[in-house]
Amino acid sequence: MAEVGFVAVDLGAESGRVLVGLLQDHRFRLEVIHRFPNGPVRIGDSIFWDVLLLWSEIKKGIGMAYRQFGDTLVSVGVDTWGVDFALLDAHDHLIGNPFHYRDKRTEGMMEEAFKRVPRDEIYRTTGIQFMRLNTLYQLLSMTVSQSPQLVIAERLLMMPDLFHFWLSGQKVCEFTDATTTQFYDPVKGDWAYEMLHKMGIDTKILGPIVPAGTVLGTIRPSVADELGLSPAFQVVTPGSHDTASAVGAAPLSGPDAAYISSGTWSLVGAEVTTPIITDQSLAFNFTNEGGIYGTFRLLRNVMGMWLLQECRRAWARQGKEFSYDDLLQLAARAQPFKAVIVPDDPRFLAPDDMLQAIRQFCADTGQPAPETEGEFVRCCLEGLALTYRWVVERLQVLLGKAISTIHIVGGGSLNWLLNQWTADATGKTVVAGPVEATATGNALVQAIALGYLGSHQELRAVVSSSFSPKVYEPKRDDRWDENYEKWQKWLPSL
Repeated sequence: MAEVGFVAVDLGAESGRVLVGLLQDHRFRLEVIHRFPNGPVRIGDSIFWDVLLLWSEIKKGIGMAYRQFGDTLVSVGVDTWGVDFALLDAHDHLIGNPFHYRDKRTEGMMEEAFKRVPRDEIYRTTGIQFMRLNTLYQLLSMTVSQSPQLVIAERLLMMPDLFHFWLSGQKVCEFTDATTTQFYDPVKGDWAYEMLHKMGIDTKILGPIVPAGTVLGTIRPSVADELGLSPAFQVVTPGSHDTASAVGAAPLSGPDAAYISSGTWSLVGAEVTTPIITDQSLAFNFTNEGGIYGTFRLLRNVMGMWLLQECRRAWARQGKEFSYDDLLQLAARAQPFKAVIVPDDPRFLAPDDMLQAIRQFCADTGQPAPETEGEFVRCCLEGLALTYRWVVERLQVLLGKAISTIHIVGGGSLNWLLNQWTADATGKTVVAGPVEATATGNALVQAIALGYLGSHQELRAVVSSSFSPKVYEPKRDDRWDENYEKWQKWLPSL
C-alpha cells in the first residue's frame, strides 16, 4: 500500500512533541516534527498548566507536519498525562487555567473523601490506586471550597479531551484517560455516579465516554483554514492517556511479561483482560486503568524520572548544566548504595528543592547524605530499581504467576544504567524499547480506527518488525538483597 501518515500529539509533564507516524507494508517509522517545553506555571501558591500555549504549539506542529507531508497525512490524535482536567461553561469557553496535579489544593482531601465514602468502597467501586493527585480529590477540593468555577461549569474534559474538542468540536471523554479519575466504575462501564453523589460532587459536568480508536470526525473548519489542512483530515482518539498508548504499543513477549512505562512517572504493571479488584490489590494499592481494545493495565504508579529531572533542575539553578548521559556516567562511577531512598515517599512529590528533600530523607533515616552529583543520581536510580522489584514481586502475587521479562518503554528506556540495575535488582530479563512507544501506540491506534490495520495483535506485530529492542540480563550482586531489606524498613512511612 502507499505510505500513509498519522499525526501523534504527545504531551508529557516536561515537554510536548508533534510527531508523524508513517506506515507502509507493515513497516512503521516516526519523525519528530516539533518539540516544545511544558511544565507547571506557578501563580501565588497555586500551580497551573498553560493550555493556551500548548494549544498554540499543537497547531504549529500540525501545520508543520502538513506542509511537509501533505495529503499523506490522514488524521491526528492527542495523548497526555492523566488525572488533570479543564472545565467549560455553557458557551464552551474555558473556565480558568487547569490546575497541575502537584498543586497543594489536594492536601487533606483523601482524608476528607474517606469521611464521606469509606476507603475500601472507593477502591471496590473504581479499582484505582490511591494518590492525592487523582481527579477525584481535585474535584472534592473544589466542592469543599465551594469553588465558583463549579457553579458555572457545564462540562468536564480531561486534558486530551479538551484538545480533541478544540480540534473536532466533539465533547467526549476517552475511556483510558477517564479511568485515571478514580470515579469510573469498570464493572458498570460508566462514571461512578452513586459514589460521587455520596461524596457531594455534582455529576452534571460529566459527559459520554468513548473507547480508544473512536473517529470523532473531520477537523474543525476554522482549524483547517488556519493551518491549511484538507477538510477531510480526521480527528481520532488514541489511547489518550499516554501510558495506555505506550503499553498498547509495547511488544510484550508473552503472558508472563510485565512492563514499565518510564518517563516522569514510572508505571509498573501487566496487561490483563479484566480488572483485579481484591483485598490484596487494595492492600498493595494497585490500580486498574483502562487500556486499548478490551484490556486493563494492572499497575502501580512509581515516582519515576521526576527525581532525576528535579535534581538536574536544581543543579541548573546553581549554574551547573548536565546532560542526562553526563549524569549517568557520574552515577556509574559513584559509591554504590551510599544512601537508599524510597522514591514514593510523599516528600518527593513536589519539593521546592529535590536535593534538600533527599538530604532530609537521609537524615531522618540515619543515613549519610549524597554529596556529589553522581551520588545523588545513583541514590535516585538505585531507589527506583528497588521500588520496581517491590512492585513486580506484588504483581506476581496478584497474577498468581511468575514474571520472566520486564519490557521498559518510553523515554526512560534510554537510561541504560537504570535498565541494568532493574535487571539486577529484580533478577528478570529487561527488554528496552521502543523509546517512542507512546507516539507509536497513538499513531497505530489511528491506523486501526481508519482501517489501515486490522487489530491490536497486528499493531504489535508492526512494532516488533519495525524496532530493535536492547536486552539486559541480570547480574548477580548480593548488595541488592542487602539493601532491599533496609529499603523495606521505611515503607510503613508511606
